[in-house]
Amino acid sequence: MTAACLHCEQPVPAHLPAAARFCCAGCEAAYHTIQGLGLDTYYARRSIDPALAPPQPEEDAPARDYSALVQHGDDGIGRLYLMVDGLHCAACVWLIESVLARHPGVVAARLNMTTRRLRLEWRAAEADANDLVAAITSLGYKVAPFDPVRLADTQSRIERDLLRALAVAGFAAGNVMLLSVAIWAGHFQDMGPATRDLMHWVSALIALPAIAYAGQPFFRSAIAALAARRTNMDVPISIGVVLTAGVSLLETMRGGPHAYFDSAITLLFFLLIGRYLDARARGKVRGTAEHLLALNATAVTVLQEDGGTKLLPVERIAPGMMVLVAAGARVPVDGRITDGRSDIDTSLITGESLPGAAGPGDAVHAGTLNLTAPLKLTVTAVGEGTLLAEIVRLTETAEQGRARHVALADRVSRLYAPVVHLLALIAFIGWIALGGLAWQPALMIAVAVLIITCPCALALAVPSVQVLATGRLMRRGILLKSATALERLVQIDRVVFDKTGTLTLGRPELLAEDIPPAALELAARIAAASRHPLAQALVKAVPGATAPDSVREEPGAGLAWGDIRLGSRRWTGVTAPVADSDGPELWLTRPGEPPVRFRFRDMLRTDAAEIVATLKARGAKLSLLSGDRPGSVEATAQAAGIADWQAECLPAGKVAAIQAWVDAGEKVLMVGDGLNDAPALAAATVSLSPTSAAEISQNAADAVFQGDRLGPILEILSVASRADRLVRQNFAIALGYNMLAVPLAMAGYVTPLIAAIAMSTSSILVIGNALRLNWEPKGGNRA
Repeated sequence: MTAACLHCEQPVPAHLPAAARFCCAGCEAAYHTIQGLGLDTYYARRSIDPALAPPQPEEDAPARDYSALVQHGDDGIGRLYLMVDGLHCAACVWLIESVLARHPGVVAARLNMTTRRLRLEWRAAEADANDLVAAITSLGYKVAPFDPVRLADTQSRIERDLLRALAVAGFAAGNVMLLSVAIWAGHFQDMGPATRDLMHWVSALIALPAIAYAGQPFFRSAIAALAARRTNMDVPISIGVVLTAGVSLLETMRGGPHAYFDSAITLLFFLLIGRYLDARARGKVRGTAEHLLALNATAVTVLQEDGGTKLLPVERIAPGMMVLVAAGARVPVDGRITDGRSDIDTSLITGESLPGAAGPGDAVHAGTLNLTAPLKLTVTAVGEGTLLAEIVRLTETAEQGRARHVALADRVSRLYAPVVHLLALIAFIGWIALGGLAWQPALMIAVAVLIITCPCALALAVPSVQVLATGRLMRRGILLKSATALERLVQIDRVVFDKTGTLTLGRPELLAEDIPPAALELAARIAAASRHPLAQALVKAVPGATAPDSVREEPGAGLAWGDIRLGSRRWTGVTAPVADSDGPELWLTRPGEPPVRFRFRDMLRTDAAEIVATLKARGAKLSLLSGDRPGSVEATAQAAGIADWQAECLPAGKVAAIQAWVDAGEKVLMVGDGLNDAPALAAATVSLSPTSAAEISQNAADAVFQGDRLGPILEILSVASRADRLVRQNFAIALGYNMLAVPLAMAGYVTPLIAAIAMSTSSILVIGNALRLNWEPKGGNRA
């Protein structure tokens, strides 16, 4: 059996010597530091005692020059972003940060455990990048340039291992259960001992290898906990499974009438289902930063001094270079426009639904979209210096903060597990010392106590409800992604909405006004030549409109077809005052004809005002955070019935506002859809996103809902409330069952067979109670 690390309790990797007591150098250093040795003394001892040195990889990678990857700032600070392989736990993070902080010239060293990204800053005149990398590799860790594609490898391997264990346990449980049914029936139909023993041996041959393989996730966790002189829920599971299998094997060898292989392997099968689903949910955490980083360009077109162009990878782009951004392309760097004029779609960054005109001197950010004309930019920031990278950092930080949430089952198990061990031990010792029994029957009583108190019902209390809640929500068009989202949703007392794409549909619609049909048709035909959102809204109003030849587009102004113009008020030359000019508009001017005005609105979702009113009636506080203009945000807030609103909020501003509410003790539900909402979605207590949202926002959210309505918000809050009640009822059932059954087992009135049946009955009760979640409330009210 694999040993457990003395510090973090994780299994010691198999490639280490059998006598190794730590899984990594970080744990070893942290352990000795905590024991009072101190980091300095530890390293002094390690320098003279090679036995203390961490194990090195079997094949060292060839030396690599990292100086070319360093980003040099005007402040004399060098910056480098790396990916560190071999992290086991928080001790590894602590060790690497501590060692780097002691290095001369280092200003900051921050390692993210989730993404394994190391952000390193140092005074360039005092330190060298290769020396700093060598300080990390000397600890036994592997270092590589940051590559988000490799981040999911470890998580995928864990999920594959759990899935294989689940398949093995399921196959074995099904076959052993068939044999057990025959044995149980044989007890009442005069089955011969030889036939019964043969079936027991066949069951043993199937169950024991399966238990040894499928039980590894629980056995490793239990050994790690015991090595740290503490306990967790995996300890009684492991003891119960091992003792049940061991006693069953002993009974089979003795030709005894009872064996319990079916109980052991079936328990593992059900528990592995929950463990696999939990691993899948936790794996989504890392996806947020990965998808954000995927928005970075892989190649940039650079304008050279001789007028030619050259394609360079983004890591070789430096501030001051001139780059070209084609129409329809995403801006790869932060920069200022030196030549050209175009419409820039900033919705991913600011949430603004309509593109804005940009020309020489205007700043543009990486991740925005150049819509209508090519641009030349002077680079001001690249890579980790861009606003897009800042959103990555904000999201990572917010996700780390959310990790403080602990599932209710984990909190209950901290008390439950040690009590189970104590009761079984008391039964075993008591029957030997006071009851005068031999150790074999006393052990059978202790096994019965362990089986009857085996936390199967407790372990199913939450997963059974979660599986049913997930299925119910999925039928309503809601995908639940987080294992603890329902628990957090119950606590919500403030709901924060984004505007564009969340409260509104995120697309401009032509207002139904008294517009001459001929003018509307002409404007739609001209608009068909443009990709501007307002032009596309006009085309949508006249299906089948096709663009005539020779339509010319003036970026940031409008469209011209001969003497006919369609565009902004200023460009078309309209001077007459018009009321209600707040919203977006286009004007059509023709020689000899009065100008025609087309007004647009980003319409509220059909049930937005109703949902807001219902949330208010339930006592929730409502807020609106948007990167849009104040006038547009105010109009949307008034239409939806939200009094508290903030406009022109960049990602950091949304995170700051949410953090202020959280710090004040509020539980915040964030509903958003844009890339600029991703950090806020991660920072909130719990978060929702529509399926129309940017992929990064869907990854950051705890749940995603379909459709053009906000009704799913009430549905998920209702399901969370009912699920919370059922989970607590399940805990009461599981604990009440134990209070009744344990005394009987300790008194010797319960055999292991009866204990297994009773344990299974308690699990059935828990699952049956969870099934009530699918019952519709009276009146069919889903909210």
